[in-house]
Amino acid sequence: MNAPEPLTTVHLVRHGEVYNPEGVLYERLPGYHLSELGLAMAQRVADYFSRVLASQVGYLVASPLERAQETAVPIGAALGLEVATDARLIEAGSSFAGTVVDAAHLVRPKALVQLRNPRKPSWGEPYIEIAQRMTAAIAEARVKVPGGHVVAVSHQSPIWRARLYAEGRPLWHFPTGRLCSLASITSLVFGAESGVLQAVRYYEPAGDLLPDHLR
Repeated sequence: MNAPEPLTTVHLVRHGEVYNPEGVLYERLPGYHLSELGLAMAQRVADYFSRVLASQVGYLVASPLERAQETAVPIGAALGLEVATDARLIEAGSSFAGTVVDAAHLVRPKALVQLRNPRKPSWGEPYIEIAQRMTAAIAEARVKVPGGHVVAVSHQSPIWRARLYAEGRPLWHFPTGRLCSLASITSLVFGAESGVLQAVRYYEPAGDLLPDHLR
C-alpha cells in the first residue's frame, strides 16, 4: 500500500480590527492601522499558532498594507519568523475607496452606475482577478514549506475569493454570506506533491473579542 501523500497547509489570516471612527471605506488607502482591539486580536492569533503549531510553520507572509503587517508582527514574534511581503495578498481595489457609503450614497446616480454589475463587480477589481492573484500567491508560498504550514495575512475579500475559487464555487456572493471574520483563519490543505486541495477549515481564535455588530 502506498503511503498517504504528505499535506501542506496554508493558513489565510484576516487582519484584526482597524481604527476607523469615521467609517471610511479605506480599501487600499495608506494610514489605517489596527485599533487596540485589533492588536489584541492579532496577539490572540499569534498565541493560537504558537500553541497549536509551534515549530511547524515555516513561512510567514503578509499583504503590504499596515493592518496586515501589524497583524503579522506578533505572529512572527511568536513563531520566530520574519514577515515576508507579497503584494498579491493586498485588499481588493474599489472605486468607493475613501468614501463613507450609506443608503443615501448608494442611490446617487454615480453610485448606481458603479453598482450596475455586482457579479464582476463593476465598482472595482474583478473577482476573478482577485482569486487568480491570491491563488498564485498561495501556490508560491506552499511550495516553500512542503509538508508543513504557511501563514499568509490578507483581507476579507481576497481570502473569501481564494476559498471560493479553490472550492470551485461561484465568486459572486451576498456579503452577509461570507465566512471570514476579523482575525479569522481559513486553512487550505493541499497535497504537498499534487497541489490538489484536500480540505478547508475555518477557525476564529479571537471570536469572543468580536464586537456584537460583527458577530
